[in-house]
This record gives sequence, C-alpha cells and structure tokens, in this order.
Amino acid sequence: MTLKVVQEAQPDTATIKTLEDGLVAYNMSMAGGSNNQPLYLVGRDDAGNIQAGLKGRSFYNWMLVEWLWVAEAFRKKNYGSTLLSQAEQIARERGCIGVLLDTFSFQAPEFYARHAYKEFGRVNNFPMGHARIYLSKTF
Repeated sequence: MTLKVVQEAQPDTATIKTLEDGLVAYNMSMAGGSNNQPLYLVGRDDAGNIQAGLKGRSFYNWMLVEWLWVAEAFRKKNYGSTLLSQAEQIARERGCIGVLLDTFSFQAPEFYARHAYKEFGRVNNFPMGHARIYLSKTF
C-alpha cells in the first residue's frame, strides 16, 4: 500500500476533520484528554473600541499565549502586564502549571523577561534579521 502526497490549497471540511480527528485520537491514546479551553481577554477604551487583547488556550496542563497586543497609544501604561497577569491567574484556576508563548526579537522579549519568563528556544532569521523566541514560565 502506498500514499500519494499532494498539496491541497483549500482542503474541504471533511479532510480537515479527518486529519484533526486522527491526531486527537493518537494524542488521547498517549496522554489522555487535553482540557483544551480557549481564552480571550479584551481591553476596550471608553468608546468601546478594542485597544488591547490576549488570545490563548489552556492545553493539557499549560496555558499557551498565542497573541498579546496593545495599541500604540496604550503601551507603557501597564495594560500588557495586566493582560499577562490575568491570563496567568486564569491558567492557575484551570490547573495549569505554567505558560508557554513566543515573541519576535523586535516585539517584547524584555517585557516577558521582566515577568519572569525564561527563553528556552530561538530560531534566528525568522524573519530575516530577527529571531523568533520561545519562552516559558512555571508557577
């Protein structure tokens, strides 16, 4: 038996579901349930406009922070720290043992270092001339 591997620019829903279900079933057989729960924290100004936010998810026993953004006018006013600390508190409430995230070298590695995050990996020239930095913090 052989496989023919082809690129599919826009696979249909059934294809995506088959791939996802296969991976989830394998992971469940090896590690049990993942307790996958999304997290969105949103910062709005007085007019209701979105000016900051954090997207993450608890997955197995870790919180994964996928995005943390603060609009330029609201930076350096502690809103990023507020978002991060709220995510950490929610992670603890969900039984997580820590937080995983990544940032680019031109974004916020010093910010995360001030919050006790430790670098555990780096890919240089991603994008060219910069680095993608992987960080974690255990509770």
